[in-house]
Amino acid sequence: MQVQVRNRRPRPPSNYQPCIGLISLGCAKALVDSELILTKLRAEGYRISSNYSNAHLVIVNTCGFIKPAIEESLDAIGEAIAKHGKVIVTGCLGAKAQLIQDTHPQVLAITGPHAYNEVLEAVHSLLPPPVTTAGVPSQSIKLTPSHYAYVKIAEGCDHKCSFCIIPQLRGPLQSRSLSSILQEAQQLVDNGVRELLIIAQDTGAYGRDLKHKLDFYKGRPLQSNIATLATELSKLTAWIRLHYLYPYPELNALVELMAADAILPYLDIPLQHISSKILRAMRRPAASERILQRLAKWRQMCPNLVIRSTFIVGFPGETDADFVELIDFLQAAQLDRVGCFTYSAVSGAPANTMELTPVPDQVKQERYAEFMRTQANISRKILANKVGQHMVVLVDRVESNQVVARSAGDAPEIDGTVLIDGSWDIAPGDFIEVIVTGSTDHDLLAQPPTITDDDTIL
Repeated sequence: MQVQVRNRRPRPPSNYQPCIGLISLGCAKALVDSELILTKLRAEGYRISSNYSNAHLVIVNTCGFIKPAIEESLDAIGEAIAKHGKVIVTGCLGAKAQLIQDTHPQVLAITGPHAYNEVLEAVHSLLPPPVTTAGVPSQSIKLTPSHYAYVKIAEGCDHKCSFCIIPQLRGPLQSRSLSSILQEAQQLVDNGVRELLIIAQDTGAYGRDLKHKLDFYKGRPLQSNIATLATELSKLTAWIRLHYLYPYPELNALVELMAADAILPYLDIPLQHISSKILRAMRRPAASERILQRLAKWRQMCPNLVIRSTFIVGFPGETDADFVELIDFLQAAQLDRVGCFTYSAVSGAPANTMELTPVPDQVKQERYAEFMRTQANISRKILANKVGQHMVVLVDRVESNQVVARSAGDAPEIDGTVLIDGSWDIAPGDFIEVIVTGSTDHDLLAQPPTITDDDTIL
């Protein structure tokens, strides 16, 4: 009788404990991907290491959006190879596998963005999971401090911005089910998270690909749209902060929730420019003449609203007049928080094929510097007007002689902080009341008001 003989990998010993290291680069959305990869690996019994020496295998989750990010990712891959040797690459730059292979042929495997199963398969082939997962913690791994977490509600994007290749890298809009988001959010809050940062490439578009169909959560039918999601999230005992909202009509409903203190009064709108000519070249909404009217309406609806935006200077075809228009807008809009980037050509982006006059690098840098000077003056005045106000802040760090906290108007990593001098018996994740005593260009200085035995910790 003939039998089929299969070659089998030797069974690992019972005390086998494979260990994974991971380097996460890029945006908060990529950070969520890293968290999910690590959570899945730990559920299979892999240990997680924060250094090269203890890891048997290293995963590098890359960014591949603009040239500096690509260079940073390639450098990180090179460092991981030099310091460890066994490296898997995933993330946005993984969509450009040939570039990675040409630069670092020693890489063992390459997958694209949000390719969780492919990453697991690559890990399994190089480092089999342990025999048993008994005693493995079931809680999700978070790479942020324990008191705040990012919740990604959708993947991909339906916009066709000429400077962007996110749809090429991550595909069209793919919204998660509303019930899965609410379940994750509830679990995070149950585990001690005090602030949920809601993110997607286009958060306001949540549910459009689902045609806003009904979903069921705790037996209740709920429509899959951003207003319903925000309303349900507001029932949790945590700060709810929404990021990356385009100026859709749906924003009015969200601002109403902000005015009612249901979610944080923090409006993050990536405007990118204000010149109609440049917005058309960017393939962005070109209703620039109505933006100031909308800002005024939202501020009237919610007087304590904090508005953040990002802009690009030096886009091809941007003239001195276009830039002056942008500066004039900054002066008129008085935005609370602003980020700015100089234009960087992205390989594969439609803008590269447009017949537009490139802006010299020196001019880009000069415009960037003037933009940031203008906004620093605006920010300084806005923050100075907060001196004397009482506010509730969330503690991020407690140092030997200072507490670093954030107000409702400050998102972690990208906005300012509230600095409280002295040594206080509080911990990260505590909400405390403070009175603002001073300000700088971007930060507030504060101290607790007269402390009673009742509370300042909420």
